[in-house]
Amino acid sequence: MSRFAGLLRRTFGVVREHVGTDLLGNKYYIIPEQRTWTGRLIRAKRMVVAANPSEYEYIEGSIPMEWDAWIRGRRKEPPSVEELLQNESNRQQIKLKAMEVEEKDLALQAKEYEEGLVATPVKTLAKGHAATTSFGKQEISADPTTNANTFQPGTWIPNPKK
Repeated sequence: MSRFAGLLRRTFGVVREHVGTDLLGNKYYIIPEQRTWTGRLIRAKRMVVAANPSEYEYIEGSIPMEWDAWIRGRRKEPPSVEELLQNESNRQQIKLKAMEVEEKDLALQAKEYEEGLVATPVKTLAKGHAATTSFGKQEISADPTTNANTFQPGTWIPNPKK
């Protein structure tokens, strides 16, 4: 029977089996292992048909990480709907806890600044490189400036060397 099924597959093209669909609408398929008419073994392949097939409209995270692990062969069985929902709720809880910790940290920093336990960051603005002799000095530049609308070729002459 497998020879007959293989003959049908080769005759009518590749047969793919639908494995599942994620919450975003992406559909996942597996192409089972098969033999060619010469007897060569072609290993099984896993693939996804995106809900939004345009490449330029792809958004990072369009494939859940559980399905990504299945596609790349890092897990044998495809994820179940319950597993996907449980993992998503866990991710939301972690995001909420991280936001709470960040708010507490910002409040603690503000309190430390007020009490003088930590010095406030100094905002410095220095132009140039520290190795130059003019570092930190406010000098008027002798170089010409232009807005490129009034430039006339041959009108600018460099300053004579002193």
